[in-house]
Amino acid sequence: MTMRILLADDHALVRAGLRALLAELPDVEVVAEAGDGHEAIGLIREKKPDVALVDVTMPKLNGIEVAARVKKEMPETRVVIVSMHADDAYVHRALVAGAAGYLLKTADRAELEMALRAIGRGERWLSPAVSKKVVAGYTGGGPPRDEPFERLTPRQREVLQLIAEGLSTKEIAARLDVSVKTVDTHRTELMERLGIHGVAGLVRYAIRVGIVHPEV
Repeated sequence: MTMRILLADDHALVRAGLRALLAELPDVEVVAEAGDGHEAIGLIREKKPDVALVDVTMPKLNGIEVAARVKKEMPETRVVIVSMHADDAYVHRALVAGAAGYLLKTADRAELEMALRAIGRGERWLSPAVSKKVVAGYTGGGPPRDEPFERLTPRQREVLQLIAEGLSTKEIAARLDVSVKTVDTHRTELMERLGIHGVAGLVRYAIRVGIVHPEV
């Protein structure tokens, strides 16, 4: 049976590279490509792929938030986070969000194929370079993390990303189809929960936790 795959990455060259690697694998078909998180969600709803290979840091909605929404709304699609980051925090957040795998962008064709075959069997896949400590901590329950980011709601995390991407309050309200007052409330609650004062501080925090690129 052919495995149907969606690619989501805001860099066209990265998508082209993944598509080229996938073209070499038997019984694999790329059915759609997305350049941001919201587009990925829409295409997953429309195309219903078996697997979505999703970049961890994308505009509008990052890969970890995509994984969480897909797990909740479209669990028949398994999300594999594709990232250049092997940091414990990224991996932990991806697994907690419901990602079926975490694949480093340094992976070669052989690892990509092994990852997809494992996912196809209903297993998880984590690149060997990913910290074994994180895996052991996650599978064993591990101690709860005291990272304030984990306590933010999905909507607060989405607002944080849009603020960090430079959107104005009116633009965020239009994007999310909510009132300006609601966006102001979310921003105030973000600052209170994170102990941050000012938009510049929110941007720096968003970069630190990896939901936007440093150049945004």
